[in-house]
Amino acid sequence: MPRGRYSLHDPHDHTPLADEHFHCAPGPSGWRYVSRLTAPSGDDTGSVDLSLDDLGRPIRLECHAGSWQVRGAALDGVTWVRTDPTGTHATEGSVRAHAFTGTSPAFLIATARLLRLTPSASATRVRLVALTDPVLAPRTVDQSWTLIGREAHATDNGPLTVDEYQVTALDTGEQHTVHLSGDVVLAAPGIELEELESPPSTFH
Repeated sequence: MPRGRYSLHDPHDHTPLADEHFHCAPGPSGWRYVSRLTAPSGDDTGSVDLSLDDLGRPIRLECHAGSWQVRGAALDGVTWVRTDPTGTHATEGSVRAHAFTGTSPAFLIATARLLRLTPSASATRVRLVALTDPVLAPRTVDQSWTLIGREAHATDNGPLTVDEYQVTALDTGEQHTVHLSGDVVLAAPGIELEELESPPSTFH
């Protein structure tokens, strides 16, 4: 069960945003990722709890940021309830989309798991509901994902397979690269893997 820490920063000016302390593991239903976020000051700033089914669909999502909360799942597209800090207003939403995304590395792993790409030149389009910081505001985004390379690297624990994805935001054309190994993000814009206590899990 991988356990460790990511550091999150602004991908444009590299301002430190948070540390994300996580653990994740495949389970009977699919895969689960749990994390808590701390600000550079050490204060708790939020949490992520995401469960996927065997096909990579989000069967349960609970996110906290500040005092905002979103609970969601795949249901006729994706459906969510967003609650404000006072707890008095809850807004529901539903969109014809495939899954959720956001700043947590969990969402990159979840999207890759959903798409199950093989190395090729063809891109696969995916519609996601992005929960944008700092108040988890939902926004629908379209991306295309291409698995441009897969390499095995020798380690003390045996070969480590690293997948390199090219992700394109279809509204702006902006492209970036994501490196994943199993259920761990090795590198992505705004994300650095700082600590990892055990090897990534392998998806079958």
